[in-house]
Amino acid sequence: MASDAQENNDFFTKLLGLRRVKKTVNFDAPDVYHLYYGDEFGTPGSVMTYFPFRNMKKGRHGTGEVSETAFAVPEGSLPYWHDRLALANVEGIERVEQFGEKRLRFAGPDGDGFALVEVPGDRRAPFAGGPVPAEKGIHGFRGVTMRLRDGQATARLLTFMGYKEVAREGTLIRFAIEDGNGADIIDLDVLPGVERAREGAGSVHHVAFAVADRAAQLEVRQALLDAGTQVTPVIDRDYFWAIYFRTPGGVLFEIATNEPGFDRDEDAAHLGEALKIPEQHAHLRARIEALLQPIAD
Repeated sequence: MASDAQENNDFFTKLLGLRRVKKTVNFDAPDVYHLYYGDEFGTPGSVMTYFPFRNMKKGRHGTGEVSETAFAVPEGSLPYWHDRLALANVEGIERVEQFGEKRLRFAGPDGDGFALVEVPGDRRAPFAGGPVPAEKGIHGFRGVTMRLRDGQATARLLTFMGYKEVAREGTLIRFAIEDGNGADIIDLDVLPGVERAREGAGSVHHVAFAVADRAAQLEVRQALLDAGTQVTPVIDRDYFWAIYFRTPGGVLFEIATNEPGFDRDEDAAHLGEALKIPEQHAHLRARIEALLQPIAD
């Protein structure tokens, strides 16, 4: 979640060089944008989305939340990114090494936790139409770090979902999907003495996991129900179908289909240009447009 739509848009498109692949509104609060950023086509494993609530109070970081979102970048590109972020006066820039990977940490406009991770051999294509050269560009997600008071129940859930524990380092436990799509790492940061987070601007609302289609989604939903997890019904989100459930550590998970995709109502060459209104709110378009903060591209 964010506190300013223009600032959010500029951070991801003009600084990080991602493509805005969809400009629509929150299904439950249609006076708030839902902005999607990713690679050229919004490929699963590349898409970061935001609800920018105007002047929203910043969240308080703590346990029960995603503390860091990591993007994969080409090997040897971190010096370029360090200089680029520093020139833009980005806060919290820090070079670290984690699980043998070179990582550049930094903060988003609302204190969001981000990292760029050098990943050799990532075959995913960065968006080449933005201000960042393709040879330095973001391939997509590397993964997320979830800060928890107790990691055991969440570890069991991740194992149930097909992840395997692959390493430990300090307070971190790394889980990975074997032969994943590149966006296949989840790190659990277990900090029993840290207070719970309070949601606000800069907080991650949920983490989405991809399945191919609705049939696969129904299989996952039934498996979760059989395991005793409370799961929402399937919800039509126009560009995918979604189900949601709360993890034992407090983080909200979504299982989203790869179908029908972001090009269902826009040509691939013009993704994210026009404001798209969900069908149930289409009759309110004039009112919604008057309420939304204009975004200059």
